[in-house]
Amino acid sequence: MNRVELVSGFFRHLAQTSSSPMAMVVSEATGSIIRDAEGRDHIDLLAGMGVAATGHRHPKVVARIEEQLGRHLHVMVYGEMIQETQVALAQGLASLLPATLDSVYFTNSGTEAVEGALKLARKARGRNRLMAFHGAFHGDTLGAVSVGGNPHYRDPFEPLLPDVGFLAMDDRDGLAAIDDSVAAVIVEPVQAEAGVIIPSPGFLAALRERCSETGSLLIFDEVITGLGRTGTMFAFEREQVVPDLLVLAKALGGGLPLGAFIASRDLMASLCQDPELGHVTTFGGHPLSAAAGLAALEVIIEEQLAERAETAGAHFEERLTALLSGPCLETVRRRGLLLGLVMDSAARTQAFVKQCRAERLVLGWTLHDDRVLRLAPPLVITEAELEESALRMQRALARVS
Repeated sequence: MNRVELVSGFFRHLAQTSSSPMAMVVSEATGSIIRDAEGRDHIDLLAGMGVAATGHRHPKVVARIEEQLGRHLHVMVYGEMIQETQVALAQGLASLLPATLDSVYFTNSGTEAVEGALKLARKARGRNRLMAFHGAFHGDTLGAVSVGGNPHYRDPFEPLLPDVGFLAMDDRDGLAAIDDSVAAVIVEPVQAEAGVIIPSPGFLAALRERCSETGSLLIFDEVITGLGRTGTMFAFEREQVVPDLLVLAKALGGGLPLGAFIASRDLMASLCQDPELGHVTTFGGHPLSAAAGLAALEVIIEEQLAERAETAGAHFEERLTALLSGPCLETVRRRGLLLGLVMDSAARTQAFVKQCRAERLVLGWTLHDDRVLRLAPPLVITEAELEESALRMQRALARVS
């Protein structure tokens, strides 16, 4: 199809998620660059919302996918047949995690992994109540929306899961609301969609302590922050807080759809008894996705991308602060290569994003705070690409100002 036919088909036959999609016609993508149908290169500062942590089409990931294509695709519903790529990836993840996180349940996406974690928590604890945080985003299925912290996206779909309460980030006194009726508390160690909100040191430890006191399970949603994004392999490592359940996705699949929730073997056993097959998925841990995920995990480790996220992120923050300083930019929030640029108004942010896209930068504002521009580039992005991005953003902001 030519470009006109593609654009027409996109708007006519693909369900839309907003009234103003980017609508770039993608020709190809490699590393940190997305090329459009006109042959123009765009620097990707979102990595497909954190998916392309190892870059688009990393050679090692592509090779592993091609190798798996020569062996088999889907052969049976998840959990019934032993497939090498699933076993190898689960072992690889477990080797990087505390001993209490040694059982991996693969899913198709992050929101499905959240659903599994919530379901496991309620069954294992025999309690109904769940707690989450204001500003949180955990996905768009009904259970995930139920623990989402923005009423704007929650209210239109009520009634949702009953008996869900919300806490305020950094309010230690508010943790008293967690009692022995609570099955689980779910939290993002960095709230990305809320505007890259980073908890104060010690808050997550206090949350861990309260959950332990009440027998409530602690779920860390690291769909965005996991696998090197925040400067450590997992964000919980910074606070030395170990959750009872860990949720991963996005970067986990190396560019293919893959999610997971991880717990202890004893805890996970709740899902396969009373009744058996109490939680199943057809395509979770698809062999192609698992193969890509295994290669991506090896790349993250071998190329030390978590460490690079911290050093490159710090330099990028420094350059952005220097080049964009002025009344329009209030502050820059950062954890690793996850940054939030807080602008002085939503209107300014939207205008800035428009001008940045004209500069051929792929970026956008956060879902729950339209004053915040979020940046989450591939962890393999080069220093030259980060410098060029900062210069393009400087030009874009000059036009907005």
